Amino acid sequence: MDSFLASITITLIVAAATAGSVLLSFVFLYPFFMSFLWITGGVYYWWHWERKMPRPDDVPPLPPDPPLVSILVPCFNEGDNVDDTIESLLGQSYPNFEIIAVNDGSRDDTRERLDRLAAAHPRLRVVHFAANQGKAMALNMATLAAKGEYLVCLDGDAILHPHCVSWMVLPLLQHPRVGAVTGNPRIRTRSTVLGRVQVGEFSSIIGLIKRAQRSYGRIYTVSGVIAAFRKSALHRIGYWVTNMITEDIDVSWRLQCDAWAIHYQPTALCWILMPETLGGLWRQRVRWAQGGTEVFLRYIRSIWRWRLRRMWPLLIEFSLSTAWAFALALAFFLWALGKFVDMPEGLNVPTIFPPAFWGLMLAAVCILQFVTALLIERRYESGLLRELPWIIWYPLAFWLLSALTALAGFFKAILRRRNTRAVWVSPDRGVRTFVKH
Repeated sequence: MDSFLASITITLIVAAATAGSVLLSFVFLYPFFMSFLWITGGVYYWWHWERKMPRPDDVPPLPPDPPLVSILVPCFNEGDNVDDTIESLLGQSYPNFEIIAVNDGSRDDTRERLDRLAAAHPRLRVVHFAANQGKAMALNMATLAAKGEYLVCLDGDAILHPHCVSWMVLPLLQHPRVGAVTGNPRIRTRSTVLGRVQVGEFSSIIGLIKRAQRSYGRIYTVSGVIAAFRKSALHRIGYWVTNMITEDIDVSWRLQCDAWAIHYQPTALCWILMPETLGGLWRQRVRWAQGGTEVFLRYIRSIWRWRLRRMWPLLIEFSLSTAWAFALALAFFLWALGKFVDMPEGLNVPTIFPPAFWGLMLAAVCILQFVTALLIERRYESGLLRELPWIIWYPLAFWLLSALTALAGFFKAILRRRNTRAVWVSPDRGVRTFVKH
């Protein structure tokens, strides 16, 4: 017994002596490892599928008699944007579609604008909610009213490329086990540093992650701003859940747990508005982090069945990303505490900056990731390499923001009442400038 206690004591001493170095190693090496996975997965996706794909301006190879597609547009306080969105939908090249817009209790002139548009365009039908019911409820109502088996869902401030609906529906027509398709959002708001950094983020981070996840088998989430669904697949899983703060993440997991595939369609271009203030960006990213945590808490007990094994990498990635956020926060705390008190050797964090060698390697891998992604994305938007000087700020600013919002979102998800309905909150739309692809 004494020898056992002695061995435990020695183990704890060794762990304490190495805690600080292990913490810093995880903080510095985890982004390096994930960048490597994203680069290799993204390049594989490009080589295996994307390089053979037509360009977005090419006419999609649709069947001779395309089925009806229902385009669903949930709206909340979109009076400034909904005319442009509906106009882009009416200009779609897909020959057989209807549009169902849901005014979810808007407090601006969205109702009047939608009614005026519906009177002028027979393809548009409008559903009005008296009070804000949330995006999930709006999508459920629109789905009930939809006549088509194939649904294209987009936000009320999005502008679609003329072939976007055709490209979104094509995988659903070609592959009967595809339950959803996620599109390729492009940033319209790029008049500030925050906007320009997000241009690079969506191209070199989010776009590359979608490609890598598709290569490895499962996609963490469809894009909430532009996604297509097979109605029969949604019917099997019970449509959208109204008590999840991010309905897009939840529906993606439930579809894939029901053995439906999700495809990424980079040729389906959608121009979106993003926050250009720190406050707006903070609220958006906290919401994303909270939604991811809610999905994690919902599936953590049931996902370990063998038939769901292909979902395990997504769960592990989320767990490691959250652990990284906590590790970064702890490293900052120990570093700051060490400025005021003498820390034990094992808990001493002398610097929050990576060692010279690893710092150089991390910077090199980040630049390699950015350049790789922008070279892939240049077929969808010209001049992206000009954004590289802005993108290099991403690791410094957005990694810290990601860590802080992950922590805030994690605790908000833990404290949120589970059966509370998730409703709309009007986001920061940024300064609107349209950029041609």
